[in-house]
Amino acid sequence: MTGAGDAVARLVRDEGTRVLATLVRVTGSVDLAEDAVQDAVVRALETWPRDGVPANPRGWLLVAARRRAVDVVRREAKRLGKEADAMPAFDPYPDPLSVRDDLLRLVFTCCHPALSLDAQVALALRTLGGLSTAEVARGLLVPEATMAKRLTRAKQKIATARIPYRVPSPAELPLRLSGVAATVYLIFNEGYTGRVSLLDEAVRLARLLASLMPDEPTALGLLALVLLQDARRPARFSSGTPVLLADQDRSTWNFELIKEGVELVGTGLRRTPSAPNPYVVQAAIAACHDLSRSYAETNWTAVISWYDVLLSIQDTPVVRLNRAAAVAERDGPSVALALVDGLPDLADYPWWHASRAELLHRMGSPSAGAALERAVETGLPEAHAAQLRSRIESENPGQNVRGFGESG
Repeated sequence: MTGAGDAVARLVRDEGTRVLATLVRVTGSVDLAEDAVQDAVVRALETWPRDGVPANPRGWLLVAARRRAVDVVRREAKRLGKEADAMPAFDPYPDPLSVRDDLLRLVFTCCHPALSLDAQVALALRTLGGLSTAEVARGLLVPEATMAKRLTRAKQKIATARIPYRVPSPAELPLRLSGVAATVYLIFNEGYTGRVSLLDEAVRLARLLASLMPDEPTALGLLALVLLQDARRPARFSSGTPVLLADQDRSTWNFELIKEGVELVGTGLRRTPSAPNPYVVQAAIAACHDLSRSYAETNWTAVISWYDVLLSIQDTPVVRLNRAAAVAERDGPSVALALVDGLPDLADYPWWHASRAELLHRMGSPSAGAALERAVETGLPEAHAAQLRSRIESENPGQNVRGFGESG
């Protein structure tokens, strides 16, 4: 596809999400709205590159999608021998505030606590991310048929449970926002292993959430975190192989994203003077890395201190594992290994085994290879396994010249 074609496709995708949000409100059905918008998107991709982008792309898509929805409702009513219900009138050129409200409703509908986290992620990718069912299935590593069933069940749950298409009340917001943020960050983590399309969608969703809820520390911290981590994207892979943080060419990092992320961290910290927010704290850890001129100059004491703050509000084995990575850099591999081995709850977590393999390798232990193979057995991505295996096989035992990974 040409550069112009790429630009049109991005425009259609971005506007399609906003049109879907409005059409769900108008039709009262996620399924109907999704089918209608998909039809409008296909028509736009066929006609816009040839005829030119209309003056109001969103209005064009909204009118086309509503016409399609009306046709479907009428056809179904005729098949059942019923009168077609009149579809509510709507403004084909809604103001930005209305669009923001519709998007916010859709975000919270997709991420309702009545749905499982798996269903939330899948539905958010399908509707807010604009990915096809096949793309969602590939991104989340499940068969397409399984994903189709999962999405169908999620939409049925929304319909049968009558999950309201609305912004939660202030009393509901803390619980709901937490689920939304967790969903977006899980999507980001899925993309961080190399699936760029998921990475892009997660960043876009984080920006959307922060723009819709600019006073919420969770939204600010989430956006800061994904921007600071995504800023390293140009240096994270070389020919499909992951590059450790210590080996990355920092001159290729996106310093505009780093600047934006650091500013958001500052805003988030000011909004949480008494109780730290976990996303803001994680973003502060990422900023410690991004603001260091080199890996050797990283302030590991500051990183560990921020992890201690995070543990005070989110004491999980994974946080402790990440903290151990920082301890390894400041205090050495043997101290860190004792911390890692004290986390039995992670025995089936591939990154726990990979961390042990790294530490054992640094200590010159012959057990490093076995720890790596266990990491592979429990699901370590092949690209990461190959990179670590190469180091274990080729480097001198005990040589500590590379970083532990991306702790933060």
